[in-house]
Amino acid sequence: MKRREFLKQVAFTASSVLLANTFSGCSNSKSTNQTASVRPDKRQPNIIFIMADDMGYGDVRYLNPDSKIPTPNIDKLASQGLYFTDAHTPSAVCTPTRYGVVTGRYCWRTRLKKGVLNGYSKRLIEPGRMTVASMLRDHGYHTGCVGKWHLGLSDHQPADFTKPLTPGPNEAGFDYWFGIPASLDMPPYCFIENGLTTEPVTATVAGESTPRFYRPGAASPGFDVEDVMPKITEKACWFIDNHFRTHADKPFFLYFPLTAPHTPWLPLDQNNQKSKAGVYGDFVTLVDWTVGQIMKTIEQNGAGQNTLLIFTSDNGSHIADIGKHNNGVSDATRYNFGHDANYIYRGQKSDVWDGGHRVPFIVRWPEVIKPGSKSDEVICLVDFTATCAALVGHDLPDNAAEDSYSFLPVLESKSLAGPVRQATVFHSIEGEFAIRKGQWKFLDCTGSGGWSKGNDGLPGQLYDMAADPQEKNNLYESAAHQPIIAELKSLLKHYKTQGFSRPMTG
Repeated sequence: MKRREFLKQVAFTASSVLLANTFSGCSNSKSTNQTASVRPDKRQPNIIFIMADDMGYGDVRYLNPDSKIPTPNIDKLASQGLYFTDAHTPSAVCTPTRYGVVTGRYCWRTRLKKGVLNGYSKRLIEPGRMTVASMLRDHGYHTGCVGKWHLGLSDHQPADFTKPLTPGPNEAGFDYWFGIPASLDMPPYCFIENGLTTEPVTATVAGESTPRFYRPGAASPGFDVEDVMPKITEKACWFIDNHFRTHADKPFFLYFPLTAPHTPWLPLDQNNQKSKAGVYGDFVTLVDWTVGQIMKTIEQNGAGQNTLLIFTSDNGSHIADIGKHNNGVSDATRYNFGHDANYIYRGQKSDVWDGGHRVPFIVRWPEVIKPGSKSDEVICLVDFTATCAALVGHDLPDNAAEDSYSFLPVLESKSLAGPVRQATVFHSIEGEFAIRKGQWKFLDCTGSGGWSKGNDGLPGQLYDMAADPQEKNNLYESAAHQPIIAELKSLLKHYKTQGFSRPMTG
């Protein structure tokens, strides 16, 4: 596949993107219903949620000084805002985490009990379910989704890409969406805009295994996997710029799930050898560049002060693969260039050990957050919905965001009477569970629950995350800790059977 020059030096501006694109769906905001804000004297902030794909806590140099990957834009974002040291995804793989972000609900409550969807899967978000996008749109926000969806398209299995792909993001509350169906290594390979493919899916690709990986399958003839990160960055910047031309009287919400650094690893020419972590590290520098482009576009539109910008990841890094896809590297399955993508944490993507779900979570909001702030509060990506609800003064109904807690008081530097969350449930690719309450983490399984090896033969695991964040010392057989194990087992069972985990008003 021929490498394409990336937009003449990669330095397009938001205004040039505007001239190059047309827009078909942004003007159809469906509700202007306003409710009282928790900040009634302030204009509601714009909200941007950038979520990398398979990027670890230790990839960000600001969080890991020993990172072999330069991340100057993400580092700048952290220095200008707040970073969480104990932020987690609800699942160690992508589809379930995306469901949790958009709905505020654990995905294991749906039909998807383990694993992920594919590019042809029918929609996972239930008809009529409130999403963070539909809720914000009801409060006057102009909403957009750009990037990797991976939550199913249409009510058919398999989805028919010759027809409109609905219900999809538009029906989930997004006025505009542009992106790809699932992971960048899954067919069909095509761009979709507002439910329609931008080019018919009439070709097939053979796929590749080395030096990069993606599966064979159907594709649009002009689709090039190398173009995807540049293209979705362009579209995200255009959405922001276009908003200020056409919807300047209202705030916007942009959900921007990236396709990188998930396989296939495709650093552009400008990224080659920018890191000391091989082709994986070079690809992470492209993620950093994308974050910088979003930051630049916000500033160009004079919106930096009142934009809440979040950067995170959908799960930990797949560290077993870091040495792969590097030509000439011997023993590639183990060699990782001395780079700890998941920092000190045990495991990787897929696992219920912390390496599978502890992720970077950085928030900048200059009007509210003090630069260089840090929080050790335990939060989860499902909390995004409740946080946005608190921001706009929306009372969550009992049939929505069932597992979401607001961390808005942390952003506003308010004193907390207790922890943000009572407890947090984690889920592995194989459907195994773990639960964290305070310093204690109980795993209701042997081993990782995912791809990492390691099993001490005990039926469960208990770790003191304050004293043992690397999960080395299993306390499951300790007599002194049996009451803690019993409490966490009971709480996990309670959360599963009652259908929610956050406090309810009804």
